[in-house]
Amino acid sequence: MFGCLVAGRLVQTDAVQVALDKFVFNLADYENVNHVVVFMLGTVPFPAGMGGAVYFSFPDPASGGSVWQLLGFITNEKPSAIFKISGLKAGEGGAHPFGMMASSSSMAQVGVSVEALDQLVQQIPVSSAAVSTVDSFLQFTQKMLDSLYNFASSFAVSQAQMTPNSTETFIPSSCILKWYDNFQRRMAQNPNFWKN
Repeated sequence: MFGCLVAGRLVQTDAVQVALDKFVFNLADYENVNHVVVFMLGTVPFPAGMGGAVYFSFPDPASGGSVWQLLGFITNEKPSAIFKISGLKAGEGGAHPFGMMASSSSMAQVGVSVEALDQLVQQIPVSSAAVSTVDSFLQFTQKMLDSLYNFASSFAVSQAQMTPNSTETFIPSSCILKWYDNFQRRMAQNPNFWKN
């Protein structure tokens, strides 16, 4: 019914069914995992009005148990989701439907709990699990501008080092920096301003 994908590893489709409506994937070497993708295989849809809450579990050395954190959810209409787990903190967990499951000190787990859609939309996932929603064009633009400024700055000379050259036009680096700071401020206030 579900699959789990971690970069550089084989796709896992062998979720362990721990209850009628609960499924768990084991993640070895979880310290080296940045993102996890959870998806439906397309073989069995959720029942009408149901979806899957996705949780991540760290081994908790202090208690010997597991600490579960809600990442988000998947549905028939949104059958896959990517979650950032590298920013999660072990030991910080909340309410979860998995009970006191046995855990390993070297194994993390990704759990899917089948729940009613009206319950799923009311749950609040950990904020650090959200993947950036900044679109790729905006990311490209910001990286390109950083690169342009760094490249232009590498040619910087002081006014005392300048030699007169009638074929060159000099632009003060402070004006480019001022423009770039203004651009970043406008992006922070309204990420879609450049689309107008």
